[in-house]
Amino acid sequence: MIAIPATTVANLRDLGSTPLSGGRTVRPGLVFRAGQLDRMDPAADPAVAGLGLRTVLDLRTDAERADHPDRVPDGTRLLIADALADKLSEAGAPAAAQLKHILADPVVAEEHLGGGKAQALFADTYRSLVSSGSARAAYRTLLTELAAADAGPLLFHCTAGKDRTGWGATVILALLGADGATVEREYLSVNPAVRQAFAPLIEGFVAQGGDPEIALAIIGVVPAYLEAALDEVDSTYGSMEKYVREGLGVPDDAVARLRERLIA
Repeated sequence: MIAIPATTVANLRDLGSTPLSGGRTVRPGLVFRAGQLDRMDPAADPAVAGLGLRTVLDLRTDAERADHPDRVPDGTRLLIADALADKLSEAGAPAAAQLKHILADPVVAEEHLGGGKAQALFADTYRSLVSSGSARAAYRTLLTELAAADAGPLLFHCTAGKDRTGWGATVILALLGADGATVEREYLSVNPAVRQAFAPLIEGFVAQGGDPEIALAIIGVVPAYLEAALDEVDSTYGSMEKYVREGLGVPDDAVARLRERLIA
């Protein structure tokens, strides 16, 4: 996966060049991931202008989009696929969707996320990214858009570009033939960019007496979060292939087109 040094988009990466089985790789320039796009400015950012984006898929909640609406290049389709809609309706906004709010008050953070609660909440959110109806619809849209006959370069994103986006990247890479070690390495590779983007928030939280372990648990990603989602796939469907076919409802011919298009 290639990190793209954009100045107006945080955590922008090309899934291209990720190694796959049989010595193959993901074809570059076709599928990108990132954090929120509220500052995207192709006119001032050559790295963004050069992507040639045709479609942007926003995985965020209504509240996140209202607070920080996407800016996308002229002529780019913007699709909404709220992966956490069902989770939000059940129990309010999950931690993955309210990072800044949580880290604004160390007392509240300790009450709700201290003592391992943050890790447990994120693991639960990751399981819902596999099993909830809204998440299955969101990732079905992601895969079918990538498999479309007229598909062009597509970027998918959430707020930090690490959890909802990270699961989307995991599904794509596993489906294309990346092994488990590669999938985990690519999942964890966003940590430096995410922590850099949220450094002022983390520093302010700790300066107010907040527990740095809480900050790191919700700002970064760890193997246990990914393992929770993969365990949910295994226990419910038995394999990633069956999850995509039966859980997401993506037909085999669409998977075949996606592989033909994205595998170099």
